[in-house]
Amino acid sequence: MAHLQEEKVVNVTEEKAKKPAKKELTDNDVKRKAVKLVIAHLKKKLPEHDYLGKEHIVNWIGKMEELLAKEEFNMIEYIEMRRELNDVIERTVDGELRFKLRDSWYSLGKALDKKVKRH
Repeated sequence: MAHLQEEKVVNVTEEKAKKPAKKELTDNDVKRKAVKLVIAHLKKKLPEHDYLGKEHIVNWIGKMEELLAKEEFNMIEYIEMRRELNDVIERTVDGELRFKLRDSWYSLGKALDKKVKRH
């Protein structure tokens, strides 16, 4: 009987060893995921039709996606991109779209403030 219990303990230990270790999330990982979510929501907010200033918004989104694709997370680059979004908002003529972009600008700031939840 004791031999069976020992065998089960060994099997359980071996199973745990086979599972890949969970990657420990860093604050930067959490920020990057939050920023990706903000960009995804921003894309959904954009009108389907052409509008004045579309190229500015599309270019900014492209630059942001390139930044998100980088391996390293440089907070200064993300802050600069947030400033650029503010410039894009200022150049946007459509009041309703400007309001939506401003919400995304605010959400982007909140995303950059995120940290890993500690238990």
